[in-house]
Amino acid sequence: MSYIEVEYPAEKAEFYRLLKEQISLYTEGESDETAVLANASAVIKQAFKETNWVGFYLVDGEELKLGPFQGRPAVARIGFGKGVCGSAWQHGESLIVDEVECFEGHIACDCNTHSEAVIPLKNKEGEIFGVLDMDSVLPAYFTEEDRLGLEAAAEEISKRLFG
Repeated sequence: MSYIEVEYPAEKAEFYRLLKEQISLYTEGESDETAVLANASAVIKQAFKETNWVGFYLVDGEELKLGPFQGRPAVARIGFGKGVCGSAWQHGESLIVDEVECFEGHIACDCNTHSEAVIPLKNKEGEIFGVLDMDSVLPAYFTEEDRLGLEAAAEEISKRLFG
């Protein structure tokens, strides 16, 4: 299947309905973690024009290990409770950071990044197995509506992996 460019609407509810549909379309019938996460990161990156990095970190013992992503090279491992990703994992909740330079312990991968959204990914038992990490070149790019929409997208991704 080849990628078909879609125009994402400005209205958030419709934007996230289409995003979820696109994630479902490009991960349908696939259960391999790498394949699902690679296509999901590509779909999300295409939808968010002002992002410079979209990808996944996966739980590996007491660290998050770099998974499939779209963007510049990144830190390969992040400790529990470290940076925005490790903090979202530690607290078990999504984090929206308007200016990463103001986040104590922020781990810089790209000096052009200003804002970040990190959404935990959970398996059927509700355990976190990874996080969706998104960076933007714009300050305060991600909103509360984005958090809710991205959490729904994360659920769709988890559903592909765990049924």
